[in-house]
Amino acid sequence: MACRVQKRISLRRKLHILRVLTYSNSAKRTSLAKSTVLRLYKLKLALETVKRQYENLLATRRECVRLLNHVKESKDVKIEKVGAGTFMVRVTCEKGGDNLVAILKAFDEMCLDVQQARVSCENGFFLEAIAVAEDQTLDVRDITEVLLKAIGKQSGEKDSQMFDKCCDS
Repeated sequence: MACRVQKRISLRRKLHILRVLTYSNSAKRTSLAKSTVLRLYKLKLALETVKRQYENLLATRRECVRLLNHVKESKDVKIEKVGAGTFMVRVTCEKGGDNLVAILKAFDEMCLDVQQARVSCENGFFLEAIAVAEDQTLDVRDITEVLLKAIGKQSGEKDSQMFDKCCDS
């Protein structure tokens, strides 16, 4: 007899726990079972929705990273005119290749004398230089185009004429 009472108490405790978990007020076992199955189904649907949203977020993240890598411009040339025929040149690009040699050759072709320079290859190639032009007619745009060609970047314009304006000998 005591065994039946213990089983009944145990069953009532389990049913009470199920009522609490399924937010059901039903006292009948069959309706409690139905509400439990319904609750489990709703939880399954919610889990599938969360999984789909997670997969969409991962796909969006991958697309954003791909676009950022595609858009990320690794080559940059900035030139400021400091004085008459004097320019502050800043070049930033990826490591590798003969960037310094190409830039110095471009300076030589344009008859630019480098008075002071600082070069770094820590997180990529970086050059900062003060250059003085022998020919005072050089423009910032001309120097930018030549340096972009020297470091291998396609400028949006047609090939400009090479500078043969060095000292007339």
